[in-house]
Amino acid sequence: VVQIVLWYLDSGCSKHMTGDRSQLVNFVQKFLGTVKFGNDHVAKIMGYGDYQIGNVTISQVYYVEGLGHNLFSVGQFCDSALEVAFRQHTFFILNLDGVDLLTSSRGNNLYTLSIQDIMASSPKCLLS
Repeated sequence: VVQIVLWYLDSGCSKHMTGDRSQLVNFVQKFLGTVKFGNDHVAKIMGYGDYQIGNVTISQVYYVEGLGHNLFSVGQFCDSALEVAFRQHTFFILNLDGVDLLTSSRGNNLYTLSIQDIMASSPKCLLS
């Protein structure tokens, strides 16, 4: 059985976020405040850690209690000296030299990325 772990690329998200505490290593349990979503739902940020699956590590991911989706923050990628570029059906994460580190697609008007996509690409882009 292959588990598909899906992440949504979110330009309105301030930090990478997950509701799956079991996937976070090096977890620091600390109440960091709350986050408010587009539907006015408010949830507690209960700590942060590194999201690890296989040989891929995504650093500084907030654990948000009750969050049903994994969210990649465009801003957090950009703050890590990476560039995020969008096209009609595709998005790219590039280093500042313009090297394509990760490419994924758009479906149902959402830019999504599966962990399988990450593992097939260069995971180094997610380590900063």
